[in-house]
Amino acid sequence: MKIGRIAGTVVSTVCSPVYEERKLLLCDLLDENQRPTGDYLIAVDQVGAGPGETVLILDEGNSARQIVALADAPIRAVVVGIVDELELGR
Repeated sequence: MKIGRIAGTVVSTVCSPVYEERKLLLCDLLDENQRPTGDYLIAVDQVGAGPGETVLILDEGNSARQIVALADAPIRAVVVGIVDELELGR
């Protein structure tokens, strides 16, 4: 699992049929202090996340395909939760 912040949506005029009814999100990855790392992922939205929200991202191809219930889908990352609060143990 990774933590990210939604920067926006990704629109593609040509795509795999798997993506036709799914929203793609551009996610800036965050470190443990919720600062951008400079890396990003494009992830399938499963929870209705929007711009500016902090989210949990499952970035494991096979697990991501299981979430969307399509074993052969070209999917690597899926947004699986919206973070309300992040508390670090000290």
